[in-house]
Amino acid sequence: MTRRLISSGSSFEEVAGYSRAVQQDPWVFVSGTSGFKDGQIADDVLAQAEQCIATIAAALEQAGSSLADVVRVKAYITEASFFETIAPVLGKAFKGIRPANTTIVCGLVDPRMKVEIEVTALKQ
Repeated sequence: MTRRLISSGSSFEEVAGYSRAVQQDPWVFVSGTSGFKDGQIADDVLAQAEQCIATIAAALEQAGSSLADVVRVKAYITEASFFETIAPVLGKAFKGIRPANTTIVCGLVDPRMKVEIEVTALKQ
């Protein structure tokens, strides 16, 4: 079995000792992913959720996988009311795939973050 580390290029990966994703055949584990892009984050939860999915899709692609291979999604939101906003984003990303999903209301490490999403994919 091969193990491959996937980086998003964020300096925080080195500081916190993690990878954006880890490919351990046949699995790809994508770390909790926020709406940050190039050090910036939108205030809007919808924009954050869309950026989460874009970053996740890029990490999966680097691992030779895709959103179509996702079998598990965990979404963390800071307010229960945000679920109504992020649900269609998840629905669009995983339409027809319908992976197992858990959504948790909790605090996140940066007060600007309103959503964080992690996935597990099984490469075919």
